[in-house]
Amino acid sequence: MADLKNQKVLIVDDDPDVVTAITMSLKDQGASVFSAVDGAQAVEMCEKEQPDLVVLDMMLPKRSGFLVLERIKARKPKGSKPRVIMITGNLGSRHKTYAETLGVDDYINKPFRMDRLLGSIVKILTAPPPTAPTA
Repeated sequence: MADLKNQKVLIVDDDPDVVTAITMSLKDQGASVFSAVDGAQAVEMCEKEQPDLVVLDMMLPKRSGFLVLERIKARKPKGSKPRVIMITGNLGSRHKTYAETLGVDDYINKPFRMDRLLGSIVKILTAPPPTAPTA
């Protein structure tokens, strides 16, 4: 698929099977992968590791995915690191809209196909950075 060498990805999910599957797929592409099992740990890991991308579950113990998203994207311009893909079992469009207003780069409903997630990750991490508007 794509070469994700030198890309740091944080996986945040309280389901160990999901974390393992995504981790293995990303490591096969050469990415450095870290994981967190709850929202509080996710914020801590983001501050410590400065990932390029966060794959973030919406429903988490200790702090919801929305609260994590608010914290890690606060006061950062759209398209800045970390980029975020939210994954969720919640099918409500209201949640998707809210996630988009907070700066999520993609929103994927569970269950998802791994190639769908990997395609999104590769697209986000290999796209040229957005340019700042000129005055």
